[in-house]
Amino acid sequence: MLYIPTLISVLEVLLVTVPVLLTVAYVTVAERKTMASMQRRLGPNIVGYYGLLQAFADALKLLLKEYVSPTQANLSLFFLGPIITLIFSLLGYLVVPYGPGLALNDLNLGILYMLAVSSLSTYGILLAGWSANSKYAFLGSLRSTAQLISYELILSSAILLVVMLTGSLNITINIEAQRAIWFIVPLFPVFIIFFIGSVAETNRAPFDLAEAESELVSGFMTEHAAVIFVFFFLAEYASIVLICILTSILFLGGYLYDYLPSLFFLVEYIDFDYYINNLNKESIFSDPLIEGLLYGLTLGLKSCIMIFIFIWTRASFPRIRFDQLMSFCWTVLLPIIIAFIILIPCLLYSFDIIPSNINLL
Repeated sequence: MLYIPTLISVLEVLLVTVPVLLTVAYVTVAERKTMASMQRRLGPNIVGYYGLLQAFADALKLLLKEYVSPTQANLSLFFLGPIITLIFSLLGYLVVPYGPGLALNDLNLGILYMLAVSSLSTYGILLAGWSANSKYAFLGSLRSTAQLISYELILSSAILLVVMLTGSLNITINIEAQRAIWFIVPLFPVFIIFFIGSVAETNRAPFDLAEAESELVSGFMTEHAAVIFVFFFLAEYASIVLICILTSILFLGGYLYDYLPSLFFLVEYIDFDYYINNLNKESIFSDPLIEGLLYGLTLGLKSCIMIFIFIWTRASFPRIRFDQLMSFCWTVLLPIIIAFIILIPCLLYSFDIIPSNINLL
Protein backbone atom coordinates (compact mmCIF):
# COMPACT_ATOMS: atom_id res chain seq x y z
CA MET A 1 0.00 0.00 0.00
CA LEU A 2 2.96 2.33 0.62
CA TYR A 3 3.86 2.18 -3.07
CA ILE A 4 0.48 3.52 -4.28
CA PRO A 5 1.22 7.27 -3.67
CA THR A 6 4.59 6.86 -5.41
CA LEU A 7 2.94 5.10 -8.36
CA ILE A 8 0.32 7.85 -8.64
CA SER A 9 3.07 10.51 -8.59
CA VAL A 10 4.96 8.70 -11.37
CA LEU A 11 1.78 8.44 -13.46
CA GLU A 12 1.06 12.15 -12.98
CA VAL A 13 4.57 13.05 -14.13
CA LEU A 14 4.24 10.78 -17.17
CA LEU A 15 0.84 12.30 -18.03
CA VAL A 16 2.52 15.68 -18.28
CA THR A 17 5.97 14.74 -19.63
CA VAL A 18 4.94 12.42 -22.49
CA PRO A 19 2.51 14.92 -24.12
CA VAL A 20 5.15 17.65 -23.70
CA LEU A 21 7.76 15.56 -25.56
CA LEU A 22 5.22 14.73 -28.30
CA THR A 23 4.34 18.42 -28.57
CA VAL A 24 8.03 19.28 -28.88
CA ALA A 25 8.40 16.71 -31.67
CA TYR A 26 5.52 18.16 -33.64
CA VAL A 27 6.59 21.77 -33.03
CA THR A 28 9.71 20.93 -35.06
CA VAL A 29 7.53 19.65 -37.91
CA ALA A 30 5.22 22.66 -37.64
CA GLU A 31 8.21 24.99 -37.79
CA ARG A 32 9.59 23.35 -40.92
CA LYS A 33 6.19 23.33 -42.64
CA THR A 34 5.43 26.95 -41.68
CA MET A 35 8.82 28.26 -42.78
CA ALA A 36 8.55 26.27 -46.01
CA SER A 37 5.18 27.87 -46.71
CA MET A 38 6.60 31.34 -46.04
CA GLN A 39 9.54 30.63 -48.37
CA ARG A 40 7.39 29.02 -51.12
CA ARG A 41 8.64 25.48 -50.45
CA LEU A 42 6.89 22.22 -49.62
CA GLY A 43 8.72 21.21 -46.46
CA PRO A 44 8.50 17.63 -45.06
CA ASN A 45 5.86 15.75 -47.06
CA ILE A 46 7.20 12.22 -47.63
CA VAL A 47 7.27 10.43 -44.24
CA GLY A 48 3.63 9.85 -43.31
CA TYR A 49 0.58 11.74 -44.48
CA TYR A 50 1.50 15.39 -45.05
CA GLY A 51 4.87 14.71 -43.39
CA LEU A 52 3.36 14.08 -39.95
CA LEU A 53 5.78 11.25 -39.12
CA GLN A 54 8.89 13.28 -39.99
CA ALA A 55 9.63 13.93 -36.30
CA PHE A 56 9.80 10.18 -35.57
CA ALA A 57 12.02 9.60 -38.61
CA ASP A 58 14.43 12.29 -37.40
CA ALA A 59 14.44 10.84 -33.88
CA LEU A 60 15.14 7.33 -35.19
CA LYS A 61 17.98 8.59 -37.37
CA LEU A 62 19.65 10.42 -34.47
CA LEU A 63 19.20 7.52 -32.03
CA LEU A 64 20.75 5.01 -34.45
CA LYS A 65 23.74 7.16 -35.40
CA GLU A 66 27.17 6.12 -34.16
CA TYR A 67 28.37 8.43 -31.43
CA VAL A 68 31.92 9.80 -31.69
CA SER A 69 33.17 11.84 -28.75
CA PRO A 70 36.12 14.28 -28.92
CA THR A 71 39.32 12.74 -27.57
CA GLN A 72 40.34 15.88 -25.64
CA ALA A 73 36.92 16.51 -24.09
CA ASN A 74 36.06 16.24 -20.42
CA LEU A 75 33.63 13.36 -20.97
CA SER A 76 31.73 13.51 -17.67
CA LEU A 77 30.84 17.20 -18.09
CA PHE A 78 30.45 16.74 -21.85
CA PHE A 79 27.58 14.29 -21.26
CA LEU A 80 26.24 16.04 -18.16
CA GLY A 81 25.67 19.42 -19.88
CA PRO A 82 22.90 18.34 -22.30
CA ILE A 83 21.23 16.24 -19.58
CA ILE A 84 21.11 19.24 -17.20
CA THR A 85 19.70 21.46 -19.93
CA LEU A 86 16.91 19.01 -20.79
CA ILE A 87 15.98 18.27 -17.17
CA PHE A 88 15.66 21.94 -16.21
CA SER A 89 13.71 22.66 -19.40
CA LEU A 90 11.14 20.01 -18.42
CA LEU A 91 10.99 20.91 -14.71
CA GLY A 92 9.19 24.16 -15.51
CA TYR A 93 6.04 22.22 -16.49
CA LEU A 94 5.62 21.17 -12.83
CA VAL A 95 3.69 24.35 -11.94
CA VAL A 96 1.77 24.97 -15.19
CA PRO A 97 -2.00 25.00 -14.45
CA TYR A 98 -3.98 23.48 -17.34
CA GLY A 99 -7.20 24.43 -15.53
CA PRO A 100 -8.29 25.46 -12.01
CA GLY A 101 -6.41 23.01 -9.79
CA LEU A 102 -5.07 21.03 -12.79
CA ALA A 103 -1.35 21.32 -12.01
CA LEU A 104 1.18 18.84 -10.70
CA ASN A 105 2.01 21.30 -7.92
CA ASP A 106 0.24 24.61 -7.43
CA LEU A 107 3.09 26.41 -5.67
CA ASN A 108 2.52 29.80 -4.04
CA LEU A 109 5.86 30.87 -5.55
CA GLY A 110 5.22 29.25 -8.93
CA ILE A 111 6.43 32.20 -11.03
CA LEU A 112 9.64 32.46 -8.99
CA TYR A 113 10.14 28.70 -9.41
CA MET A 114 9.81 28.95 -13.21
CA LEU A 115 12.33 31.80 -13.35
CA ALA A 116 14.80 29.87 -11.19
CA VAL A 117 14.49 26.66 -13.22
CA SER A 118 14.88 28.45 -16.56
CA SER A 119 17.98 30.23 -15.26
CA LEU A 120 19.63 26.97 -14.15
CA SER A 121 19.54 25.53 -17.68
CA THR A 122 22.29 28.05 -18.51
CA TYR A 123 24.73 25.89 -16.54
CA GLY A 124 24.15 22.96 -18.89
CA ILE A 125 25.01 25.08 -21.93
CA LEU A 126 28.12 26.49 -20.22
CA LEU A 127 29.34 23.03 -19.15
CA ALA A 128 28.74 21.52 -22.59
CA GLY A 129 30.58 24.31 -24.41
CA TRP A 130 33.55 24.41 -22.04
CA SER A 131 34.01 20.63 -21.73
CA ALA A 132 34.10 20.04 -25.53
CA ASN A 133 37.60 21.61 -25.77
CA SER A 134 36.59 23.37 -29.00
CA LYS A 135 36.93 27.10 -29.64
CA TYR A 136 33.61 27.21 -31.52
CA ALA A 137 31.73 25.44 -28.72
CA PHE A 138 33.42 27.58 -26.05
CA LEU A 139 32.62 30.87 -27.82
CA GLY A 140 29.04 29.69 -28.38
CA SER A 141 28.58 28.85 -24.69
CA LEU A 142 30.03 32.21 -23.61
CA ARG A 143 27.69 34.05 -25.96
CA SER A 144 24.72 32.01 -24.83
CA THR A 145 25.48 32.56 -21.14
CA ALA A 146 25.92 36.33 -21.57
CA GLN A 147 22.73 36.53 -23.65
CA LEU A 148 20.61 34.46 -21.25
CA ILE A 149 21.80 36.34 -18.16
CA SER A 150 21.18 39.73 -19.81
CA TYR A 151 17.69 39.00 -21.11
CA GLU A 152 16.73 37.18 -17.91
CA LEU A 153 16.71 40.63 -16.29
CA ILE A 154 14.24 41.91 -18.91
CA LEU A 155 11.96 38.88 -18.46
CA SER A 156 11.93 39.04 -14.67
CA SER A 157 11.25 42.80 -14.74
CA ALA A 158 8.29 42.31 -17.11
CA ILE A 159 6.92 39.55 -14.87
CA LEU A 160 7.33 41.88 -11.87
CA LEU A 161 4.93 44.34 -13.54
CA VAL A 162 2.31 41.59 -13.91
CA VAL A 163 2.79 40.58 -10.27
CA MET A 164 2.19 44.23 -9.26
CA LEU A 165 -1.32 43.97 -10.72
CA THR A 166 -2.15 40.70 -8.93
CA GLY A 167 -0.12 40.86 -5.73
CA SER A 168 0.82 37.18 -5.90
CA LEU A 169 3.47 34.87 -7.33
CA ASN A 170 0.94 32.04 -7.60
CA ILE A 171 0.30 31.26 -11.27
CA THR A 172 -3.37 30.30 -10.77
CA ILE A 173 -4.08 33.59 -8.98
CA ASN A 174 -2.44 35.49 -11.84
CA ILE A 175 -4.74 33.70 -14.32
CA GLU A 176 -7.92 34.19 -12.28
CA ALA A 177 -7.12 37.91 -11.90
CA GLN A 178 -7.58 38.23 -15.68
CA ARG A 179 -11.27 37.30 -15.68
CA ALA A 180 -12.11 41.00 -15.97
CA ILE A 181 -9.54 41.80 -18.68
CA TRP A 182 -6.46 40.10 -20.09
CA PHE A 183 -3.25 41.82 -19.04
CA ILE A 184 -2.14 42.21 -22.67
CA VAL A 185 -4.58 45.17 -22.91
CA PRO A 186 -3.24 47.43 -20.11
CA LEU A 187 0.33 46.11 -20.44
CA PHE A 188 0.71 45.85 -24.23
CA PRO A 189 4.17 47.57 -24.37
CA VAL A 190 5.34 45.27 -21.57
CA PHE A 191 4.01 42.28 -23.55
CA ILE A 192 6.10 43.32 -26.57
CA ILE A 193 9.22 43.67 -24.40
CA PHE A 194 8.49 40.31 -22.75
CA PHE A 195 8.11 38.68 -26.16
CA ILE A 196 11.43 40.08 -27.41
CA GLY A 197 13.12 38.91 -24.20
CA SER A 198 11.59 35.44 -24.49
CA VAL A 199 12.84 35.07 -28.10
CA ALA A 200 16.35 35.97 -26.94
CA GLU A 201 16.04 33.75 -23.84
CA THR A 202 15.31 30.69 -25.99
CA ASN A 203 18.21 31.38 -28.42
CA ARG A 204 15.84 31.81 -31.35
CA ALA A 205 16.41 33.80 -34.53
CA PRO A 206 17.07 36.66 -34.93
CA PHE A 207 18.82 36.29 -31.54
CA ASP A 208 20.43 32.87 -32.14
CA LEU A 209 24.00 34.19 -31.90
CA ALA A 210 24.99 31.27 -29.66
CA GLU A 211 24.60 28.87 -32.62
CA ALA A 212 25.26 31.16 -35.58
CA GLU A 213 26.20 28.80 -38.42
CA SER A 214 28.07 31.49 -40.36
CA GLU A 215 30.38 32.22 -37.41
CA LEU A 216 30.43 29.31 -34.95
CA VAL A 217 29.34 26.24 -36.99
CA SER A 218 26.68 25.16 -34.45
CA GLY A 219 27.86 27.04 -31.39
CA PHE A 220 27.90 25.24 -28.05
CA MET A 221 26.56 21.98 -29.58
CA THR A 222 29.14 21.74 -32.38
CA GLU A 223 30.84 18.62 -30.99
CA HIS A 224 27.65 16.89 -29.87
CA ALA A 225 25.98 14.28 -32.05
CA ALA A 226 23.51 11.39 -32.03
CA VAL A 227 21.63 10.87 -28.74
CA ILE A 228 23.37 13.70 -26.84
CA PHE A 229 22.41 16.16 -29.57
CA VAL A 230 18.78 15.04 -29.19
CA PHE A 231 18.86 16.26 -25.58
CA PHE A 232 19.86 19.77 -26.67
CA PHE A 233 17.29 19.70 -29.47
CA LEU A 234 14.48 18.64 -27.12
CA ALA A 235 15.59 21.16 -24.47
CA GLU A 236 15.49 24.06 -26.94
CA TYR A 237 11.99 23.33 -28.21
CA ALA A 238 10.70 22.40 -24.73
CA SER A 239 11.86 25.84 -23.58
CA ILE A 240 10.04 27.46 -26.52
CA VAL A 241 6.77 25.68 -25.67
CA LEU A 242 7.17 26.55 -21.97
CA ILE A 243 7.86 30.25 -22.60
CA CYS A 244 4.84 30.40 -24.93
CA ILE A 245 2.67 28.82 -22.22
CA LEU A 246 4.05 31.35 -19.70
CA THR A 247 3.27 34.22 -22.09
CA SER A 248 -0.29 32.90 -22.48
CA ILE A 249 -0.64 32.64 -18.70
CA LEU A 250 0.70 36.10 -17.87
CA PHE A 251 -0.85 38.16 -20.67
CA LEU A 252 -3.54 36.16 -22.50
CA GLY A 253 -5.61 34.82 -19.61
CA GLY A 254 -4.13 31.31 -19.53
CA TYR A 255 -6.86 28.68 -19.51
CA LEU A 256 -9.72 31.24 -19.28
CA TYR A 257 -12.28 31.02 -22.08
CA ASP A 258 -14.75 33.69 -20.87
CA TYR A 259 -14.72 35.34 -24.29
CA LEU A 260 -14.99 32.07 -26.22
CA PRO A 261 -18.46 30.58 -25.36
CA SER A 262 -20.21 32.89 -27.81
CA LEU A 263 -18.19 31.31 -30.62
CA PHE A 264 -19.58 27.86 -29.83
CA PHE A 265 -23.11 29.02 -30.61
CA LEU A 266 -22.09 29.32 -34.26
CA VAL A 267 -21.94 25.52 -34.43
CA GLU A 268 -25.02 24.12 -36.21
CA TYR A 269 -25.99 21.41 -33.73
CA ILE A 270 -26.35 23.85 -30.80
CA ASP A 271 -29.83 25.35 -30.57
CA PHE A 272 -29.02 29.01 -30.05
CA ASP A 273 -32.65 30.09 -29.54
CA TYR A 274 -33.15 27.46 -26.83
CA TYR A 275 -30.25 28.78 -24.72
CA ILE A 276 -31.28 32.40 -25.27
CA ASN A 277 -34.86 31.70 -24.19
CA ASN A 278 -33.79 29.79 -21.10
CA LEU A 279 -31.13 32.35 -20.17
CA ASN A 280 -28.67 29.53 -19.53
CA LYS A 281 -25.83 30.14 -21.95
CA GLU A 282 -23.29 28.36 -19.80
CA SER A 283 -25.22 25.07 -19.50
CA ILE A 284 -23.27 23.33 -22.28
CA PHE A 285 -20.08 23.97 -20.28
CA SER A 286 -21.42 22.81 -16.91
CA ASP A 287 -20.16 19.23 -17.26
CA PRO A 288 -16.80 19.00 -15.39
CA LEU A 289 -15.17 16.85 -18.10
CA ILE A 290 -16.16 19.21 -20.92
CA GLU A 291 -15.14 22.18 -18.80
CA GLY A 292 -11.72 20.65 -18.09
CA LEU A 293 -11.19 19.86 -21.78
CA LEU A 294 -12.13 23.42 -22.72
CA TYR A 295 -9.66 24.82 -20.19
CA GLY A 296 -6.85 22.70 -21.61
CA LEU A 297 -7.79 23.40 -25.24
CA THR A 298 -7.96 27.15 -24.56
CA LEU A 299 -4.47 27.20 -23.06
CA GLY A 300 -3.23 25.03 -25.94
CA LEU A 301 -4.77 27.31 -28.58
CA LYS A 302 -3.22 30.45 -27.08
CA SER A 303 0.16 28.72 -26.78
CA CYS A 304 -0.02 27.53 -30.41
CA ILE A 305 -0.64 31.11 -31.55
CA MET A 306 2.46 32.25 -29.63
CA ILE A 307 4.53 29.38 -31.09
CA PHE A 308 3.42 30.42 -34.58
CA ILE A 309 4.56 33.99 -33.85
CA PHE A 310 7.95 32.60 -32.75
CA ILE A 311 8.28 30.77 -36.09
CA TRP A 312 7.00 33.81 -37.98
CA THR A 313 9.67 35.96 -36.31
CA ARG A 314 12.39 33.50 -37.28
CA ALA A 315 11.30 33.51 -40.92
CA SER A 316 10.98 37.31 -41.11
CA PHE A 317 14.03 38.92 -39.50
CA PRO A 318 17.76 38.60 -40.28
CA ARG A 319 20.27 37.68 -37.59
CA ILE A 320 21.88 40.64 -35.83
CA ARG A 321 25.44 41.01 -34.55
CA PHE A 322 26.28 39.99 -31.00
CA ASP A 323 27.32 43.50 -29.93
CA GLN A 324 24.02 44.85 -31.30
CA LEU A 325 22.16 42.17 -29.34
CA MET A 326 23.77 43.12 -26.03
CA SER A 327 23.53 46.85 -26.73
CA PHE A 328 19.82 46.51 -27.51
CA CYS A 329 19.26 44.83 -24.15
CA TRP A 330 21.21 47.21 -21.92
CA THR A 331 20.65 50.56 -23.68
CA VAL A 332 17.12 50.17 -25.12
CA LEU A 333 15.01 47.53 -23.38
CA LEU A 334 16.35 47.96 -19.84
CA PRO A 335 15.67 51.76 -19.57
CA ILE A 336 12.17 51.25 -21.01
CA ILE A 337 11.29 48.45 -18.58
CA ILE A 338 12.70 50.46 -15.62
CA ALA A 339 10.50 53.39 -16.68
CA PHE A 340 7.46 51.07 -16.59
CA ILE A 341 8.52 49.75 -13.17
CA ILE A 342 8.35 53.36 -11.92
CA LEU A 343 5.19 54.34 -13.87
CA ILE A 344 2.86 51.41 -13.09
CA PRO A 345 3.16 51.52 -9.25
CA CYS A 346 2.54 55.28 -9.46
CA LEU A 347 -0.65 54.67 -11.45
CA LEU A 348 -1.78 51.93 -9.06
CA TYR A 349 -1.21 54.22 -6.08
CA SER A 350 -2.91 57.19 -7.76
CA PHE A 351 -6.11 55.24 -8.48
CA ASP A 352 -5.89 53.36 -5.15
CA ILE A 353 -5.95 49.94 -6.83
CA ILE A 354 -2.85 48.39 -5.27
CA PRO A 355 -3.56 44.65 -4.69
CA SER A 356 -4.31 43.79 -1.08
CA ASN A 357 -1.39 41.36 -0.76
CA ILE A 358 1.06 44.13 -1.61
CA ASN A 359 -0.84 46.76 0.36
CA LEU A 360 -0.52 44.73 3.57
CA LEU A 361 3.23 44.76 3.22
